[in-house]
Amino acid sequence: MRVAFVSSDPGVPVFGSKGCSVHVQEMLRFFLREAGAEVSLYTSRTGGEAPAEFGEVVVRPTEIAGGTHRNRELQLVELNREVELLLERDGPFDLVYERYALFGHAGMTYALRASIPGVLEVNAPLIGEQQRHRQLVHATEAEHNSRMAFDAASSIVAVSDGVKEYVESLCSSPHKIHVVPNGVDPGRFRPDATATLPRKPGAFTVGFVGSLKPWHGLQDLVEAFRILRRDVPEARLLVVGDGPERTSVEVALTDADLSDAAHFTGAVSHADVPGWLASMDVAVGPYPQETNCYFSPLKIFEYMAAGLPVVATSTGQIPQIVDDGETGILTRPGRPDELACALQRLYRDGALAASMSRTARERAVSRHTWSAAGHRILEIAGLAVDSSEVIA
Repeated sequence: MRVAFVSSDPGVPVFGSKGCSVHVQEMLRFFLREAGAEVSLYTSRTGGEAPAEFGEVVVRPTEIAGGTHRNRELQLVELNREVELLLERDGPFDLVYERYALFGHAGMTYALRASIPGVLEVNAPLIGEQQRHRQLVHATEAEHNSRMAFDAASSIVAVSDGVKEYVESLCSSPHKIHVVPNGVDPGRFRPDATATLPRKPGAFTVGFVGSLKPWHGLQDLVEAFRILRRDVPEARLLVVGDGPERTSVEVALTDADLSDAAHFTGAVSHADVPGWLASMDVAVGPYPQETNCYFSPLKIFEYMAAGLPVVATSTGQIPQIVDDGETGILTRPGRPDELACALQRLYRDGALAASMSRTARERAVSRHTWSAAGHRILEIAGLAVDSSEVIA
């Protein structure tokens, strides 16, 4: 099988360590290892050298020059033709797999013209996201190109029900939209990983992994930690990652006289995350309430695979992932008091925490792997493979 993988979003460094980068890399691993495919990658941002494990991937960089928002958007529109020409030159392919990008439709347009399966992976409602959090100059053009990609695709995989609703609003054939959530590699994320941060005797470490963005609910986490420390002075806070909210979180901890009880790692590579998870007793996802919680949170799957009880807010897709009382505890968004109560409960009840740890790992392995997601996507594309026939 020959697969063309198209990722034209310059905000996605395919060999980087962002969540979007992890998604690309996991799908590349699936196509290489389990589908036994030859993969050509067309990307506008490599994010560095390809790791050795991707040495077989043919990388076709199509990086844009940058400049103002207006110029970058126009370059992305023009990039479609360049990518189409590269696909025509490098083909034929058995499958085109494209990560949805603002202004991008080249992969799906080529697949339609070549009469081969074209699967479009949609991870977010990019038009609204760009307008809300960044800047979008050519909104009409973005919508037009999105419709082109959605209509040309033979199949569309959305990572959540919320994302599916977004696609439905722009796609003329909603029957071809399928929900395939993100996943985890349970071989990389394991309960027996070596802890990066040595554990202090008697300490209870509450951990968070992420890019420290406003939508992660970190101020609620700080307040919950402050409440928890009243009754559990042994509690420690471990924040893995970096981002724009770090300074405000550190200030809030200092104001609460808790800076000595917290540890910030700064940015870490995804390969190092398992060791940091092994340094935690419980992991949190304190997302605030939003009108459109469309995410499929990688961190929750990774927490579970690492055998950590999860305390998270009941919003978006999380209730479909975390079984309340079995693999973790769900609380209402915007209620740090409930978050603190759940953490205290797990501190006091070691047997419950241990049970949730085991069950979380079991559910991650049986329900939420990248392997299962990849096979489901190939099945949707009409290209199902028997992994037992693939020689590693």
